Amino acid sequence: MRFQILHETPGRIRLRALGKPMRMEEADILDGYLRSQPGVDHVTVHERTGSVAICYHGNREALCKSLAGFSYERAAHEVELPLHSSRAMNREYKERLLSTFMRHLMRKFLLPVRIRRVVNICKSVPRIVHAGRVLLSGQLTVDVLDGIAIGVSLLTGDHPTAASVNFLLTVGEILDEWTHKKSVDDLAKSMALQVDEVWRLGEDGMAAEVPICQIVPGDRIVVHTGHVLPLDGILEEGDVLLNQASLTGESVPVAKRPGTAVYAGSVVEEGNCVVRVTHASGENRYDRIVHMIEDSERLKSGVEKRASHLANSLVPWCLGGSLVTFLLTRNVSRAVSVLMVDFSCALKLSMPISVLSAMREASRHKITVKGGKYMEIISEADTVIFDKTGTLTRACPTVTMVVPFHGESEAEMLRTAACLEEHFPHSVANAVVRAARERNLRHNEMHGEVEYVIAHGIASKIGDKRAVIGSGHFVFEDEGVQILPEDLPQFEALPQSASWLYLGIGGVLSAAIGIFDPLRPEARGAVEALHKVGIEKTVMLTGDNKRTAEAVARDLGIDEFRADVLPEDKASYIKAEQANGRTVLMIGDGINDTPALSLADVGIAVGSGAVIAREVADVTIAAEDLTELAWLRRLSDALMQRVRHNYIFVMGFNGALIALGAFGLLPPATSALLHNTSTLLLSLHSLTSLLEEKKENEKA
Repeated sequence: MRFQILHETPGRIRLRALGKPMRMEEADILDGYLRSQPGVDHVTVHERTGSVAICYHGNREALCKSLAGFSYERAAHEVELPLHSSRAMNREYKERLLSTFMRHLMRKFLLPVRIRRVVNICKSVPRIVHAGRVLLSGQLTVDVLDGIAIGVSLLTGDHPTAASVNFLLTVGEILDEWTHKKSVDDLAKSMALQVDEVWRLGEDGMAAEVPICQIVPGDRIVVHTGHVLPLDGILEEGDVLLNQASLTGESVPVAKRPGTAVYAGSVVEEGNCVVRVTHASGENRYDRIVHMIEDSERLKSGVEKRASHLANSLVPWCLGGSLVTFLLTRNVSRAVSVLMVDFSCALKLSMPISVLSAMREASRHKITVKGGKYMEIISEADTVIFDKTGTLTRACPTVTMVVPFHGESEAEMLRTAACLEEHFPHSVANAVVRAARERNLRHNEMHGEVEYVIAHGIASKIGDKRAVIGSGHFVFEDEGVQILPEDLPQFEALPQSASWLYLGIGGVLSAAIGIFDPLRPEARGAVEALHKVGIEKTVMLTGDNKRTAEAVARDLGIDEFRADVLPEDKASYIKAEQANGRTVLMIGDGINDTPALSLADVGIAVGSGAVIAREVADVTIAAEDLTELAWLRRLSDALMQRVRHNYIFVMGFNGALIALGAFGLLPPATSALLHNTSTLLLSLHSLTSLLEEKKENEKA
């Protein structure tokens, strides 16, 4: 396929696709292909014009070469297309808006007056009937005000006003529906699973890691403790506890037994299982996420609930004001002018849009916020608690040395450790597996059933001997592994500069594996930025020894730290802080952080961490930059400020319209036009970005 360059600046290029007009499916293929190219930051594809805009930071020549070699057929097999393309939805609503405007103009200027009145009455009857049904049900909503206003206009012969109100209400409803669906669609996509490979069970009973795109219905997959279920299926083997927070919004684990249905996005908190796949795509998960976002009151922010309550409570006052105006002036036009204006539309529309827009803005910074209420809590938070390993550190620890004991082979001990660790989602486990791979140490499954003890280690059997690997507390105290007398001098000489992972076989220490995990370069700046945006207290909780923890806290400027803590200790600390009236944010990345993430007012997971942490957390930061925490706080503060401004505008502007209508200074049609126009403009303003600065400026 050929492209023509239309305009170019450093880091940005705009092209036109030559040839036949582009279909929506082809636009999605091109969009996905370009986004997958190295160095590409942002892509916009307009299928109708064939225009393509690309923002990039990589090599221009490589980008041009990838464009020169592009074809739809080849790219369709190379990229994963979105299950739900927003292009069709956007086109549908654009066409609905255009046809609504065209029909209104044609009726107004082409139809005879009598026919126009008949059409107007036919279009008004459904709204009047609906208003009557709502009123008979004992409710007073904005639909009642609209129905009464249109009905009174028709009865008094003011057909132009009735037609204008009908038209404005229709446009408002289309824009409201479009905005809401687009926001929910963007949010649901940002919460989609990012699973690339799974363990498929073969006919010989052996598990092999394969790309998820190769899985078809009927395949059996193995899912271990701490992993996410990547696909829907039926549980065939294993009793497990599943955390379904990403589907139901509730983080209390649910027990599942063989024969029951399990769904993509659930996380195995305890046990291992075999699942027979029933759906090989994320279609059902996407639909469940959309349902959760739309229907879960648990996720709605306090400002949304207060706005909805206030809007409903003001309807009787608007109706009463119209009635009083008529009784005092005996002027139907003035009374209708008051009816044309209400507070409900703007409040109910602008507040949710503001919240959803803020969540979309966060998603553009690779931050997933799973509900509006968390934005509000983040704005109110005064305490931030950090886990250390994988959160304040790079989350890519490396094996620095392997120390074997009592004559064991260094290579064999690393091979054994990697065999035990490879099934479990922890940065330290990944480091051991990676070290074995780099040394070309291949292995078969030499052990039996593996038991993962959260925050401690792994236990299994090699032959008839119990094998354990993990922290010193787990290996020496819980498991009672002994250090042979002849190995004691070598053990005591282990350098304290590294963190140590201990391997015990048959009750005897067999090897110590040194792990080094450097601090994130931006960690100190992130802590300083949090203090600047109003966080009063920063805390680090870690399982490391006191000396290491103290040095890290001092280097990063953290206010307080706790060392040698277990998962239950982290949860207890958070409870104590909340009992003292503090609003707590917990930042973590590992399986051992999940109790604290669930207990905190808002749990924030680092995207490079364990899947279970990301699924349980209320917020996930996928970007490898802790300074995004301060940016998220600023975004939440800006959202609350916009909400307050929206309140002031709605009450002030609509109150003025009511007063002008009551005094006869505004006719009904003008009142309706100004009211609906202000509501639409306020909603469009609520869609704009809250923080215009780019991340580079934030870092600077």
